[in-house]
Amino acid sequence: MNKLSLIWKTRDLRNKILIVLGLLLITRVLAHIPIAGIDASRLHAFFQQSQFLNLLDVFSGGGLTNFSIVMLGVGPYITASIIMQLLTIVVPALAEMQKEGGEAGRAQINQYTRYLTIVLAPLQGFGTIQLLQRQGGAAVLGSFTPFVWFTVLLSVTAGTMLLMWLGEIMSEFDVGNGVSLIIFAGIVARLPANIGFLRSWYDPSKLPTVLAFVAMILIVIAGVVLVTEAQRNIPIAYAKRVRGNKLLGGVNTHLPLRLNQAGVIPIIFAISVMLFPAMIGQFFTSAKSPVLASLAQKTINLFNSQGLFYGAAYFILVMAFTYFYTAVVFNPVEIAENVQKNGGFVPGLRPGTQTADFLSTVLNRITLAGAFFLALIAVLPLVLQHYTGTTALTFGGTGLLIVVSVVIEVIKKIEAHLTMHDYEGF
Repeated sequence: MNKLSLIWKTRDLRNKILIVLGLLLITRVLAHIPIAGIDASRLHAFFQQSQFLNLLDVFSGGGLTNFSIVMLGVGPYITASIIMQLLTIVVPALAEMQKEGGEAGRAQINQYTRYLTIVLAPLQGFGTIQLLQRQGGAAVLGSFTPFVWFTVLLSVTAGTMLLMWLGEIMSEFDVGNGVSLIIFAGIVARLPANIGFLRSWYDPSKLPTVLAFVAMILIVIAGVVLVTEAQRNIPIAYAKRVRGNKLLGGVNTHLPLRLNQAGVIPIIFAISVMLFPAMIGQFFTSAKSPVLASLAQKTINLFNSQGLFYGAAYFILVMAFTYFYTAVVFNPVEIAENVQKNGGFVPGLRPGTQTADFLSTVLNRITLAGAFFLALIAVLPLVLQHYTGTTALTFGGTGLLIVVSVVIEVIKKIEAHLTMHDYEGF
């Protein structure tokens, strides 16, 4: 309560939080503005029949169930970000722009990401609607004329770009990542519906399943907090030096390396990739070639069943994206150079290349532990679902991972703002 009181008294921080909450409220309003001509009640009933579509709806923030103008959520933007991050590794010009271009280079890459989002949004919108129709939603959605297709795809593209813009504005207020906050708000908004579903599903014979569900929630929350808070401290020493009439340096400090540098981003990336094969497979189920049609159907079954293959692929993708995004956000060479420029060194190591190699080795080791734990928590709901034989745990660890990680990130940002305010007052 003291912390909340301090936040309310800190005018700048209070205004930032209120503005971000207002923007989140706008995203929730957008998720309930439907595209004209769709029976929302029939669409809700249709989504309850498919676990895969239910998972799609989680990451659209409920916009898909309502067939709203933001039915794609920030999915195209996330996909565009993944593609651009991969291109910065493959294309030398983009890699140089990101490393040596500074803030201007990163801004240019962000601009390319926005352009790519405009291209991907209508394609993903077309694929999603085709997926709904092929899954049995044609009776609900009806047949689309070319003009209807144009207006629908234009609407969902505009909705995606609007969400992306709101997310970037939220990020500028520095109380959390805007895209993560939008996904977080969408997941939290579904909680009442999930609780209502569990209440209608529950009977006394299912008490062990409910207890397992509660235990899973507690394990996931404790695990995410543990992994997020854990860090390896690298000792840094600064040599004494004379500047004018002052003696500077001579202090010992540490460089904190978080166990999970990537935060919640690997989960979001992994889910985005896991949804694609089934969506693409829908286009080829009616192919003239029997081999291609059979392969497409097998792909859909593999990624819709959430069985052993799905769990293994999800596990591997979370680990891979954790390493990938850690390499993007933490550059050992750049950190070693910054430490050296400020007169610092790791005791027992030469500044420069030797320090960078040491930081890279330590980072790889701790990231392995963080990535494994993160992936283990991600597939925990699938394990529980396998042993309990129920799909009532659809919300699962993925949603909790995002919610808990985003909450921790926001708390850290707010505490950093409060610390800055204290220093200013001092």
